Amino acid sequence: MRLVLFGRGGKVGSVLGPALETAGHELVDLGEAEAMVDFTAPEVVVEHVTAAIDAGLPSVVGTTGWDPGEVDGPARTKGLAVLYAPNFAIGAVLMMRLAEQAARYLPRAEIVELHAETKKDAPSGTAKATAERIGGAEIHSVRLPGLVAHQEVLLGSDGQLLTIRHDAFSREAYVPGVLLALERLHTLPPGVTVGLESLLD
Repeated sequence: MRLVLFGRGGKVGSVLGPALETAGHELVDLGEAEAMVDFTAPEVVVEHVTAAIDAGLPSVVGTTGWDPGEVDGPARTKGLAVLYAPNFAIGAVLMMRLAEQAARYLPRAEIVELHAETKKDAPSGTAKATAERIGGAEIHSVRLPGLVAHQEVLLGSDGQLLTIRHDAFSREAYVPGVLLALERLHTLPPGVTVGLESLLD
């Protein structure tokens, strides 16, 4: 597939670009692309998705800290899919799914998310999505050098504690999820779909 990758020089994009090419995709300019991938920053992502919609391209977006509702209407009008996932690491998606199941039996929960000090949004998109799925939970955000992306969900009741944790030690963890998203993008309905879990069987 011919792809335009916004954020190619960023922390995720610098890993993702070569991985996409290794998987057989071709990185091209917007006017030549069949789909758009964005891993940039919250202040520019809407502009990028809007440009893709105007060009008739579906989008895969991993940038967090923005409101995907801003592009839902235009994408629906053009009949284009926009997949926004707060986390493309398949292990992180499974962590959210398991936490949602566990919260049915252990409703007292708190979330601790840890990221590199350069991450612009806090709490993270993954933590906010997890909190929504388990019916609300207090989120504790940590920003320190040396971290990549880590989250644990602590579920407690009298006499016991269940901890569900995911650690991404490098940004290569996001590559399989992005490849899956591109493979299934054509199966999604027009408008914004939130979460990679919609693509997992």
